[in-house]
Parts: sequence; structure tokens; C-alpha cells
Amino acid sequence: MTHFINKKEDIVAEAVDGVIATSGGRLARLDGYPHIRVVVRTDWDKSKVALVSGGGSGHEPAHAGFVGEGMLTAAVCGDVFASPSVDGVLAGILAVTGPAGCLLIVKNYTGDRLNFGLAAERARAFGLNVNIVIVDDDVALPDLPQARGVAGTLFVHKVVGAMAENGADLSAVTKAAERVIAGTASIGMSLDTCTVPGAPKEERIPAGKAELGLGIHGEAGIEQVDYSNAKTAIAMVVDKLGASMDPDKRYVALLNNLGGASVLEMSILAHELTNSPIGAQLSHMVGPAAMMTSLEMHGFSVSIYPAPTEDLMALQSKTPLVAWPGVNRVVDVPVLDLPDGLKPIKPLASDHKETRSFLTRCCEILIAAETDLNALDAKSGDGDTGSTLAGASRALIAAMDRLPLADHTQLYRAIGQELSQTMGGSSGVLLAIFFAAAGDAASSGMSMRDALHVGLKRMQEIGGAQLGDRTMIDALKPALDQLEGGLPDAAMAAREGANKTANMLRARAGRASYINSEQLRGHIDPGAEAVARLFERLAS
Repeated sequence: MTHFINKKEDIVAEAVDGVIATSGGRLARLDGYPHIRVVVRTDWDKSKVALVSGGGSGHEPAHAGFVGEGMLTAAVCGDVFASPSVDGVLAGILAVTGPAGCLLIVKNYTGDRLNFGLAAERARAFGLNVNIVIVDDDVALPDLPQARGVAGTLFVHKVVGAMAENGADLSAVTKAAERVIAGTASIGMSLDTCTVPGAPKEERIPAGKAELGLGIHGEAGIEQVDYSNAKTAIAMVVDKLGASMDPDKRYVALLNNLGGASVLEMSILAHELTNSPIGAQLSHMVGPAAMMTSLEMHGFSVSIYPAPTEDLMALQSKTPLVAWPGVNRVVDVPVLDLPDGLKPIKPLASDHKETRSFLTRCCEILIAAETDLNALDAKSGDGDTGSTLAGASRALIAAMDRLPLADHTQLYRAIGQELSQTMGGSSGVLLAIFFAAAGDAASSGMSMRDALHVGLKRMQEIGGAQLGDRTMIDALKPALDQLEGGLPDAAMAAREGANKTANMLRARAGRASYINSEQLRGHIDPGAEAVARLFERLAS
């Protein structure tokens, strides 16, 4: 995998400087670069308990992204997935610790425990008051005596960060950290491994599988499980978390993106989590957001904590750090009525066996073509033409029983209305216009062929596409022109029109208009292909 990096050995140093340069002056780094990479607050005066955390890089925004008011005082950055040196940790402690003392927040990995632990001993030899807590929130292996520290660490950062900011002493801060650690449970899942810059990617997760209970350093999970969808993924995660939950308590959940999941995916996971068997126990949620990542790992983790009132207030307290997404109440989804004028007027449903069969056949043809049309669209667009048409077709099949199948005039309008509500993108709007206009024309007494031509004309007027612009029009207009001769003639005309688009090196409408001619050469427009394939299958 190609990365946006310069030299491999400069990754962490340059990333740290990038964070500091864009912090608005809130952050600085200690001298001693590049071997000592410590990010510190510029507003720190050592009058309060200092909070120091860190570890290997590759978990961004953790840990440097959480340095600031109300959270960490300093973050010590190691190489990618490697613990920082003892000298680096000691430098961080010495730089920020005053009479109030310092708490080290360490994730439970051998290198971190050893290096932070030895640095703490050396700091104590300097006369500093230093405590250390070990986060071990991973419940992937419940019987493991040394559970890993993962994203639940952020609960600790935020709760004790708020306390330290408000002047709590070291003893109180340490006890609070231990309380949060004892109550926190986390588990992660991923569909793919991550790629350490400069190293080959480990391809250990086969297609159709997901890894459950994996750590944040690319290490393997406890098991590979069959993956089908987001709902089942959350179900498996929740099953592990549920074993550690008290049914009489309410919990704060932290939904963490491991780096490679899209915002859309994370929102779907949030939906599934709030509707899962533990959903009723979740009072608040942090995220979904990328907080404790594993480079670009295509996965997520869920952490839960039964926060008492004082800890919930600490989690909700303000901080200027954009890396902390905040805490929000989990609510039932409010649904408001559509404004007047947008509520669809439903036609009187009626059945007509031949029309039902024909319409179903059209939908089945487009559903069967989904993969081929997506692949074709990927060459000149965003790869979703097949999915868009298939989705609308499935919705139309589902709506069949409420359509006026015996009244073709009303049927055109009903299909247009259904497509406007269920079919995404510009193609959905254009086809909705096509059928709505055809319905209006049919209501005035026009024949089916003439009504469809009126629909096409209206679609062209509003959409702006003409014959030769490399769109579905290039197949649809010739087909309608030959429709009077029967479906075989229309199919032949549609195929000829679609094939011509492969030699049209400039698109004048749609997303393909942004593509250069070499990318278009030899590829049929997917909309035109859909029309041609529909008429061909109907004719056969």
C-alpha cells in the first residue's frame, strides 16, 4: 500500500510537528528530537497534577491529539507501534511535574509497562511524586491475566483530566483512574489488517471473514468469524461485552473507528449498537469517531463504562481538543411528519396480472445486472449505477401491491413518485420526471408510445442531456423511436445506441463529464448499457 509519507524514519517526527504546527500555539515539543518526542501543553505552570500518557505512534489522534486543557499534560510518542524510550518518558515527566505530582496512564503492553515504569522510578529518584496506573480494558480474552489496554484508555484520560484541571490532588486522581479502569471493558473487530509504513501488509483475514478481539497494533484477534453485515458484527461484539455488564446499571459507550472505516459505516454501527441487546443500557455515547486508531485498519471497537454521576460530568466537561468528540445522550430517533404538500397522495391500488408480470420482469432484469453495471460505472463514474437501479427495482417490487396496475395513466405517475422517493442520485430524479410526464401525457389521451416520448422530452429538457452526450438517452431515444415496430426492433436500436457511447470520448452530462477521454475510450456508458440490456432481455 502506498502512503503519503516522506522517509520512513521521519514519519513520527514530521507527524508530531504537523500536530503542533496546527494547534494554534497550544502545544510545543521538547528538545532532544528526534529521539525524544514529547508533546506538551504551552499553558502549563506545574501547579496542578500532571497527566502523562503515550506509547507507540500509529494510533492518532491518540496520544498527542489529547494533550490540552481538561485532558493530558504531555504525550510521549514512540515509533509506529513501538513503546517510547525510558529517556523520552522521563523527559516528559520532568518537563511537566511540579509539587502536585504526576500520574502516568499506561496501556498494558510489556514495552510500555517497562519503559514507563523505569522512568517513574528514575523520576522518584529526582524527588518527584509519581504514580502509575495500568489500563487493561480489553475483554477479548477474559481469562488472560494481562489484558491489553485499548480504546477504553480514553475514558481515563477524560475523567482524570477534568479532575486534575479542577485541582484534585494526586491521590484522588489516581483513585479515580483506578475506578475507571476497573469498570471499563472494550473489544474490537476488523475486516482487514493494517499496513505499517515500509513493511509488507499481512493478508491474514480472508474475504467473508472478520477478526474479533484484536488489539491496536495489528496483532491477530482471538478468532476469525464469518462476516455478513454490520448488525451481526455488533451482535458478536455486544455478546462479549454483555458478559461484563451489570443489568441494573447504565453505561457510557465509546464507539471508536480503528482508522479505515468510513463515517457512513461508523454511523451504521452506531445505529446497530443503540438497537442491540445492550442498547437500552446505554445512556450516553462518545463518538462514533476515530480516537484510538490502528493506522488504516478497517475496523471498530466498542468500550463501555458505568459512569457514576461525577464521572459522567467529567466526561461531559468542556475541552478545546477537537480529537475528543464529546459525549451525547443516546435518544430514540424522533420522526416528524412531512410538511404539507410533500405527503404523497397514494393512488387507489389495483391489480393487473400482465402488468404485474411485465413490471416485475423489468425489475428482475435490472437487479440481475447490478454487478456488471457497477463494474462498468467504476470505469467512468463512482461505481454505483447498478446498485442505484437495483435498489429502485427492489423497492418497486416491494411496492407492487399498492400500485394502480390496472390504470396505466396512474401507474406511470405512481412509478415516478416511487422512484423519486427510493432511487438516489440524478438518475432517480430524471426517471421520476420521465414517468411523471408520461403519466400526464397519457391522461390526455396519448398512446403509450407517444406518452413515453413526452416523458423523454421532458427528461431531456430538465436534465439537459441530448443524443450524443454519452448518457442513457443514447440508448433510450433510439429504442422509443423503434418501439412501434415491436420490442426486438427497439432492443436492436437500444444496443446500437449504447455501443456507440464506447467511442464517444467526451461526456456532456453526468459524472463521466469530469473524466478524461482516455478513461472513457472503449467503455459503454452504464446508463445506456442498462437501457440496452433491459430491452434485450424483454425482447428475448
